[in-house]
Amino acid sequence: MSVVRQARAAARHWSADPYADALRAGGGPLFLRRGDGWLLPLEVDRWCARADAVDRELLDRCEPAVLDVGCGPGRLVAELAARGEPALGIDVSEAAVAHTRRLGGRALVRSVFAPLPGAGRWRTALLVDGNLGIGGDPGALLARMAELLCPGGLLIVETAPGDIDERVTVRLVGAPGGPAAASTPFPWARLGTPALLRHAGPSTWRISDRWTAGGRHFVALRTHAPTVAGLDHHGKVN
Repeated sequence: MSVVRQARAAARHWSADPYADALRAGGGPLFLRRGDGWLLPLEVDRWCARADAVDRELLDRCEPAVLDVGCGPGRLVAELAARGEPALGIDVSEAAVAHTRRLGGRALVRSVFAPLPGAGRWRTALLVDGNLGIGGDPGALLARMAELLCPGGLLIVETAPGDIDERVTVRLVGAPGGPAAASTPFPWARLGTPALLRHAGPSTWRISDRWTAGGRHFVALRTHAPTVAGLDHHGKVN
């Protein structure tokens, strides 16, 4: 199955009751469950809250306009909107997009692999809160992000702790021992910073920064910008 078809299939899973119910409740518990029964807790309570200090530091690094891929309930898009900065969130979950709009952010129900407004012109794109896992193929996702950004554009990625490079099939589930509702299986990925840097090919990406804040790990990447007549993409003499 192609990455695009996988992403379209995943849209059905993130619109499943366990996720929509958690967003409506404003919190979890919610997990990704692997086939072997291992559970990854999802931080729905934090996602449904307002942007915290770690989020605000991340947003301070953004260059408008900003595309938040997998915006969830929209705290980052809403914070940017409150600052008066142009931003758009996309998410395959109708419940997530509705929540984002209620907070005052702009959002569309859309897969990152679908046609998107402003493709090739976004100054910053975000893959945070585990969204590097979208589609289960980090290489394909990073290639798509390069298509969406302008030359010299900024991609801020949140990575998993440690040197993790995992491609798995998962389901969305609620509390263990609770109601049996679960999504159907879909592909997902988890990458630590070393794995991300291995997938971010130097022909497309250069490392701009990396940092840790509040126990979360981030990497900033830039697409390469063509130079013309001895000027870089900021108009400065090389």
